[in-house]
Amino acid sequence: MPRKKSSAAAPGEQPPAPIPHPAPGMEHRLIIAEKNNAAVRLALILSDGTMRRARIGPVPIYQFEGPEFLAKDQPDQQEGRVGTGRRMAITVIGLRGHIMALDYPDRFNVWKDVDPRSLIDEPPIKKAEATAIVAALQELAPSLDEVVVATDFDREGELIGLEAVEVIHGAHGGIPVRRTRFSSLTRGEILEAFCKERIVDLDHNLALSAETRQRVDLVWGATLTRYISLTSEQLGADFLSVGRVQSPTLALIVDREREIRAFVPVPYWEVNGTFGTHADPPRTNEQVTFPGLHRSGRFPEEAPATAVVRTTSGAPTGTVVSVSREERKDFPPSPFNTTAFLAAITAMGMSAARAMAIAENLYTSGYISYPRTDNTVYPRTLSLRTILESLRATPFASEVEQILAQDQLRPSRGKRQTTDHPPIHPSAAADPKKLGKEPWKVYELVVRRFLATLAPAGLVRATKLTVSVEGEPFDVEGKELLAEGWRAYYPYFPFHAAPVPTHLQEGDAVTVLAVQVDRKETEPPRRYGQGSLIQEMERLELGTKATRHEILQKLYQRNFVSNRIPEPTTMGFALIETLEHHAPLIAAPQMTATLEEDMEAIAEGRKTPNEVLEESRTMLHQVFDQLQEHTEGIAAELKAALKEKEQLGECPKCHQGQLLVRRSRRGKRFASCSRYPECDQSYPLPQRGKLALEDVGCALCAAPKVKVITAGRPPWLTCVNFRCEVPECPERPPPKAPKEPKVKKAKSKRKSAARKKGARKKEPVTEEPAAGPTGPGGPVPAAPKRPRSRARAPAPSPTSPPSTPPGVGDPAHS
Repeated sequence: MPRKKSSAAAPGEQPPAPIPHPAPGMEHRLIIAEKNNAAVRLALILSDGTMRRARIGPVPIYQFEGPEFLAKDQPDQQEGRVGTGRRMAITVIGLRGHIMALDYPDRFNVWKDVDPRSLIDEPPIKKAEATAIVAALQELAPSLDEVVVATDFDREGELIGLEAVEVIHGAHGGIPVRRTRFSSLTRGEILEAFCKERIVDLDHNLALSAETRQRVDLVWGATLTRYISLTSEQLGADFLSVGRVQSPTLALIVDREREIRAFVPVPYWEVNGTFGTHADPPRTNEQVTFPGLHRSGRFPEEAPATAVVRTTSGAPTGTVVSVSREERKDFPPSPFNTTAFLAAITAMGMSAARAMAIAENLYTSGYISYPRTDNTVYPRTLSLRTILESLRATPFASEVEQILAQDQLRPSRGKRQTTDHPPIHPSAAADPKKLGKEPWKVYELVVRRFLATLAPAGLVRATKLTVSVEGEPFDVEGKELLAEGWRAYYPYFPFHAAPVPTHLQEGDAVTVLAVQVDRKETEPPRRYGQGSLIQEMERLELGTKATRHEILQKLYQRNFVSNRIPEPTTMGFALIETLEHHAPLIAAPQMTATLEEDMEAIAEGRKTPNEVLEESRTMLHQVFDQLQEHTEGIAAELKAALKEKEQLGECPKCHQGQLLVRRSRRGKRFASCSRYPECDQSYPLPQRGKLALEDVGCALCAAPKVKVITAGRPPWLTCVNFRCEVPECPERPPPKAPKEPKVKKAKSKRKSAARKKGARKKEPVTEEPAAGPTGPGGPVPAAPKRPRSRARAPAPSPTSPPSTPPGVGDPAHS
């Protein structure tokens, strides 16, 4: 095959046709990547930029000639890479993740016609999810002599590769299959991954472990979701989702919320002293102050604390009765695994789902290593110095030079060491202007963590004093950073210094500047942030490193939690309380942790998929025994929660009914009085997002105020009365300033006339709400139509929400 530089087809041109068969006598190898951008990178590196782009239908493929194996540590030759074995025609194809999906046969699609429990013992079937890619694999199969799976090396990646192999074998059986492994899409690691020693057999147990999890999650999710949705009569787009990992995770959030709501603050008192002494070294008229806390700490009663103040009142000085100083090392943080990375990035305001999506793109672009790993120990085979040298071409060049100037590199180590992938680390230099703001934020965090793990430890001096004032002991604790060490490279853990004079010795006198009683109260536990929630999920073995952030995102998408810090909605709270009351096994983490251990046993060959599936079915039948015994109670509790969720407060017109969220015949959302038709008050509502009622209504028009929460944007407040005729109503956005007219090019009379005809305005139309579907209290009014106009919505001001309802921003750790 002639070597020629690859190039994309010019706009309007047809891409080059695929090479259906290799040259005579040349064998054909197919390399399967997990995604198309990974396939492009693999092909470019392995072909040294000479790969030829082609397509099979809409599916891009990349073809070139190369050796069977690449020779390790050999330079490139002008006419091709140094390799071993025969030369082969090589095709690289990218998948789109899973190309097959597990589902139930079509006859089970109508939920009302199927008993949810019957799905427990019904085997699901595999369906093609990416039909074009499946067809491309089938077309390539007859010409293949070998398949090499180059998907991400973990359970899901192994299963994705096996799905593609099964499609190929279904079209043309008996083709040998091998597997290559790598942790970053860098030139050096890819070339090494295709050496003879690194191409191994496909790990079928690992793939079967992932497939078993799919089957278990499908049966639990499908059966429980259908049962709960049918019981509560919530079908269609408003169905109630229940899952094997999702529900215990929601239970963690709800349990913490219950603790917060049940918390009763308890008062306590502290006695705080402020002391002074001359500066060190002494300077004329210069004095330094430092605080001290009475050794009793929290006084449960005020009287004893007040007695201490009376005892020390008027004392001009105190005496230092004990001194201890200690210098200790401030050790660097451990390398990033997935959970630690998500905890760090969510603390910076980015959602876990968004952070992982960016990290995946940085990985497939070759900038960082594989972001799904449990490992916190760099393997000895990882060339840390080579990575540092590559970072010289980044804005971190000066910090890199300082690290390289050390006598030796001694990386920090975490507690978890695995052999699948190394900890997350940078793998190539990146330019902030090319990456963009958010990707650079993630990349910089990864680089700085990497530098911190190679930096020396810092040095901290801790000082403890005891000052006696009229016999009352006050403890003084201070700390100072003597040497920054790793903190110079990693500013995300600020050091809060509390300096204490270093010259004080036992017997020295200090000035008593003040002694006072401070009343305080105990505080409730804090809500889980996204990072801390994922850490708790890891501790309880809920989900995996690859799925925990996805589970959390689903809770947001299904309106079970809201706000930047995950907080359960009315429906999320009610669902967990109902499950815990009637079927506690669903919301408990122990069941999920047991099944996760079973998945690991399959991967290690200690259990078979059938054994684990049978154990899962037994558990699920036990759950349904509990559920079906309490169906009436479950229905009543969930319907009551749903009714509360739909209420927007008292009707401002009749003051007797409640404003309820309704749907018109066309599916439009609006609010109307529950006393319709006696009271015809109604309001249009934002069509997107969750609505949360505010405690105080609009100050001028008295209509309820709601918080609108939608994925992708911060929540915002609005008065539901979009027709409020009070122009100075603070809930209404101000009118938009007129724009300067744009100068447009002259157009032909025919086009101009046609455009004017299409842009003809209609008179504003306002209609009274008409009677619609029947609700619990009688007929439900149709959604009132808003005046139609071609005028644009007014622009938002800094203090007002936009007129087009935005949504909630990416939920992030506080």
